[in-house]
This record gives sequence, structure tokens and C-alpha cells, in this order.
Amino acid sequence: MTLITPSRRQFLTGGLTVPCVAALPLCSLAQGALGPFTLGVASGDPASDGFVIWTRLAPDPLAPDGLGGMTTPTKVRWFVYDDEAMSRPVAQGEISTSPLAAHAVHVEVAGLKPDRFYNYRFEALGARSATGRARTLPLPSAKPQRLKLAYASCSHYEKGWFSAYRHMADEDPDYSVFLGDYIYEYSYKKPDGLVRHHEQIGDVRTLSEFRRRYALYRLDADLQALHARTTSLITWDDHEVQNDYGGFLSEYMDDDVNMLSIRQAAYQAFYEMMPLRRTSRLIGTHVHLYKAFRFGDLADITLLDGRQYRSPAACPVNGVRKGHVVTDACIDRLDPKRSMLGIQQEAWLYDRFAKSHTTWNIIAQDLLVASFTQTGRDKAGNTIVGHWTDGWDGYPATRDRLLAAIQSTRLKNPVMLGGDIHSFWATDLKADFSNPNSATIATEFVGTSVTSDGPPRKAFADRLPENPHIKYFNSGTHGYVVAEVTPQQMAVRFRAISDRADPNATVATERAFTVENGRAGVIMA
Repeated sequence: MTLITPSRRQFLTGGLTVPCVAALPLCSLAQGALGPFTLGVASGDPASDGFVIWTRLAPDPLAPDGLGGMTTPTKVRWFVYDDEAMSRPVAQGEISTSPLAAHAVHVEVAGLKPDRFYNYRFEALGARSATGRARTLPLPSAKPQRLKLAYASCSHYEKGWFSAYRHMADEDPDYSVFLGDYIYEYSYKKPDGLVRHHEQIGDVRTLSEFRRRYALYRLDADLQALHARTTSLITWDDHEVQNDYGGFLSEYMDDDVNMLSIRQAAYQAFYEMMPLRRTSRLIGTHVHLYKAFRFGDLADITLLDGRQYRSPAACPVNGVRKGHVVTDACIDRLDPKRSMLGIQQEAWLYDRFAKSHTTWNIIAQDLLVASFTQTGRDKAGNTIVGHWTDGWDGYPATRDRLLAAIQSTRLKNPVMLGGDIHSFWATDLKADFSNPNSATIATEFVGTSVTSDGPPRKAFADRLPENPHIKYFNSGTHGYVVAEVTPQQMAVRFRAISDRADPNATVATERAFTVENGRAGVIMA
């Protein structure tokens, strides 16, 4: 296999000089040699014979109408190469952009060789894009000996620099995984403690506003470098649309009337800005995002959608559904008919469990799966138990069905990956979380945020003795997770950056773990 490893500078500039630096808040490439390719390139949705390559023409990326300064359909040429010199394309073609899709380009490349790196680039309006690198999957029958993933979530632009993305690219993973909150739909009202500023104040709610918000994030040079260097597997959480939304319902009941239009605008912009296949485009009111990728006989990687199909949040208070702590008096939380994933997605997932033939089964989604018991006392001094409604604790029947399906299908080496909670977690997923001696069914590793504020560390740490299945927790750092899989084990490293407010932040391993083949549960490395 030819290993193609262009430098980070080549990825960002395609070998051309660009008059900006990564540390500028709005590092616009519009006046440089890249012309309309200001938002970089990306690849995703790999198959054994190809992948999607993406770009979007936007000479004025933050134009108020969200169309990036483009007015008419434009021809874009694309090229894929299998050699580092990029001397002769192995695949090429031409596609026309449309203002209806904000001049985004999604090319589904096929006919390539399995388990290979390829280079690609685009040309339009007399300019050439940055160079990107993409990787095909191995054949299902292949026997790869190693898979390296790097995953992250929760990158609020105003709270810090995206140096974690730069370090993820430098890890040189086989694939990068985005687990949600790729953008934030809200802005902070006060400038205190902010590192950067969104392009507008207030929540984004219209298509043009979502397009501009994505454009702002994609102008970040470190995020561009990660997309250019790695093929991405992508799912979402809530902030791609609205905080703590679920299905067609807002976090605020009096805003439900607007939720359909907000959701459709957000879903359309998400598809336009991500390297996804046409099967994931907005059709009616839905985007099909849950899917799976098989890495030979070594690993099956399943991406779940934890937002689009969920049942209404349990026990709202004063017209507000946003996440909050409820006691056991909230009977609705336990209703077995409620689902976080939707019955159709659950059935698809459990069917995949039954048909799995890989050594490892990696289930990537947006939240903390493990139960987190929160005890306290009521006014009469009685002990009460609390549960967070917006996560898996708010949908315990779904979690019970998931763990039961893992047991009944005898799924080999299930490992859950998650995000959302802005902190590092390593947990054992139990058949009965109330019984420390209960069997460990699966293992879970949750990544901290790229930049977003973490929860109060002491308040969570004080409750860890009540939750012995939680083997590690820390909310004081920001970063990402690296997971390296071999037939014998999965090695996981929690990677923490030195300072989210420093564009040149360094990175170090905060804690390392392993999971052994045939033995569920966290092992401290």
C-alpha cells in the first residue's frame, strides 16, 4: 500500500501561499490563491471501493445570505490520485454546483482499491483547492491487524481555539470521528472569558444563519487540517440544531411551533457542510444519519443518531424540557414505550448485533451511556435518587434493551464511544447498575469537549463512590480520545490539551486504558 503523507501545510494550501495565519479569528482564504475554496476540503462515508469527497465554493464565506458570495451554478472539476506526486488521476470528473445547496460539492467516488490512502483536490473558477487525503475501507473478508480512531465532540468557537483538532490530525488516525456539537447554535451574551466571537449574537434559526455559522467554524485552519488529512465518520448531538431538543420538540414547549422550520434549516445546512452521501441528504423532514462501517474482520463501527427519533423528554417542568434532574417519582422516565433512538433504529442496531462477525464492535454515539446515580435529601431529610433527563438516564428502557441485545446476541467485544458531557469518562456498562457485582456487559469511553465548559468537577467526583462502575472521570481538561484496536486489545488514550485559550496549545496523555479481547470492562494501563 502506498502511504501518502503530505504535510499539514500542503493540506491547507495545496502547495500555494495563503496570506493568513491560523491564529486569526477569521482566517479568510478568500483573497488568497485558493479563490473560492475558502472552507477547505473533506472526505467521509468510506466504503471498500471509495468515499465521499467534499468542498464548498465560498469566495465570501460569511456573506449575509449564507451563499458564500456565489450567485450562479458553477462547474467544479475533481481529481483523485493514488500517488504522492499526484501525477496522474485514477478518477476524475466534473460536477455543477447549485445555490439551492449553497454551492456545496459532494462527490461519491467509487471503483478504487480497498484499504488505501488516496489524495484528491478540486478546481473551479481558475483556482485549485487544498489537497486532501482519504482512505478506503478494507474488504469485509480482509484481516487487518490495526485500526486507529481519533474522536471528539463539543467545540464551542467562542470558548477556545481548535488546537485539539490540530493534534488529532497529527495523530494520523485511520479515521476521525465527530460525535456531535460540531457547531453551537447559541452565542454568549457577555464577552467575559470569551476567546473568539461568533459572526452574530443570538441563536441561529434560519438556513442562511446556519450556513454562516458552519462557514465560520470551517474557516478555522486547525479544523480544515483535520478534515483534509483524515476521512471522517460523523454523527450529531443537539447543538447542531438547538440545546436539548428531541425529535420535533424544542427544549421550550412554547417554541414547538417553530421547531420544524428550525430543524429543517439545521439539517439542510448540516448535510451541505459534511462529506456525506446523498442517502443522508434532507428528504422531507428527515436526514438518514445512522449507519455502519466494517473494517475487515477486525471491527464494526456503528454510528447512532440519538436526537432525531427520540421520545419527548420525561417530566418537563414549567413548560421546559431541557435536561434536568428528576427523582424516581418521575414514572414517565421508566415507560418501556419511550425510546432515545426510535424503534426503527433500535431494530436496525440489534439486527446488526445478531449478524456481526468482527472481533470488535464499536458503537459511536453522542452521550454518556452509563447510569450516573445522584443521591440527595428532600426537605424532610429522606434520601432521594436523581436522574438526568436528557441523556441515557432519561431513557433507561432503551439502555436496558441495548444491553439485553448485546447479551442475547453474544456480541463480541462491544465498546461504546460518547461525548456531550464535556468530561472524560471510562465506565463498565452493567446488566444492573444498582448491583456492583452485576456482570459487565460492555465498556465505555467518553471524550471531553474540544473547548466547551465542563461540568463542576467536585459535584460529580463526590458522587463517584455511589457509582463504582465509573472507573475514571475528569471534567477539568479539554481534548479528544485516541483508540487503537488490534485483534488482542483496544488501547485508549485520553488526550488533553494544555490550554483551550492558547492557539499553540500542547497535548499530553491524561490517562490510558485497555480492553482485552474477550473481557468486557476498563483496565487501567
